[in-house]
Amino acid sequence: MRAVDIIGVGITKFGKYIEKSLVELGGRVAIEAIKDAGIKPSQINAGFFANMQAGSLFSDFTIGQNVFWQAGINRVPVFNVENACTSGSSAFNLAWMGVASGAYDMAMVLGAEKLNVPNLGLMQSGTTELDTLEGMVVPVSFAMRANLHMATYGTTKEQLAMVAVKNRRHAGLNPLAQFRDPITVEDVLNAPMIADPLTRLSCCPNADGAAAVVLCASELSRRYTSRPVRVAASVLVTGSYQNPCNLAQWDADKRASSMAYEKAGLGPEDLDVVECHDAFTISEILHYEGIGLCPEGEGGRFVESGATSLGGKIPVNLSGGLLSKGHPIGATAVAQIIEGVRQLRGEAGSLQVEGAKVFLAECMGADKAGDVKTCTVNILIN
Repeated sequence: MRAVDIIGVGITKFGKYIEKSLVELGGRVAIEAIKDAGIKPSQINAGFFANMQAGSLFSDFTIGQNVFWQAGINRVPVFNVENACTSGSSAFNLAWMGVASGAYDMAMVLGAEKLNVPNLGLMQSGTTELDTLEGMVVPVSFAMRANLHMATYGTTKEQLAMVAVKNRRHAGLNPLAQFRDPITVEDVLNAPMIADPLTRLSCCPNADGAAAVVLCASELSRRYTSRPVRVAASVLVTGSYQNPCNLAQWDADKRASSMAYEKAGLGPEDLDVVECHDAFTISEILHYEGIGLCPEGEGGRFVESGATSLGGKIPVNLSGGLLSKGHPIGATAVAQIIEGVRQLRGEAGSLQVEGAKVFLAECMGADKAGDVKTCTVNILIN
């Protein structure tokens, strides 16, 4: 297997793009990533396009070919990838394997989503799932996790709220974030209730947006850039679906991160910056524990200590996370990786972690039998 680098990135601000099409958003970041990489469109050997909802919302399929053609990329394999919230990182994993195996020298990963559409309604895990049909929609499953974590470990509603407050504070420094106005713990606790104990400010917002990265064999990357970022590990796993399932832990996080640490020759103590899937406040607390940032049951106290804030022991979701940056599903996990690239390049501005060398992105998506359908961990180094 060859070493693989990221040599170019492109991203939109996350928010509402009522007048722009999905193809337009995607084409824009493809062009930006090509320019950032210092390459020509014809040098891309394969395209991997991530999206979750366009098929159901717009009856629009095989969109990747349309998006890549906007940037002049054609006559190459194009893969359309849907894997819930990890659609983008699943596409990244496939592209990484393609370049690492020698099948391609250069590939583009692009995620794009439009969720701000009329009458979207409540997003469900799937009408073929018995749990969903019985009312286990996404906010409910996370509320169950929050309640069990609180009952088991003494985590408080205030600690859950601190995740949203922290990530909004980070988003205030990120011009690409959807929501940037500061909020307080009281704001979170007093917001309209969605599924007790999760209020509206405990839940990520719908967003439109797109993000793209260019992967290149490391042996070739310095022909195009003097600042490549190495992909030290890329891992994708599915859930165990064991019965009973402990809702206060995420086994998939533990398995995926352990595999990634082993591949990278690193451990959680080596991380400088982390982006994780904070679709709900409890998510981030569970991810702290799952990827080894703190002991099991200590996630609430960990965020309260300030360890995961800018300037803390291990900053998490400096972008603002899904809670404040926004969650355009297909683009989300690609955007997480771009945050890492900018940190390792030293381009994160007021959010820069001094001397950042190791970055981890964790993402997961979709419920099944009280477990998760997909979980990814990617580690970048410079």
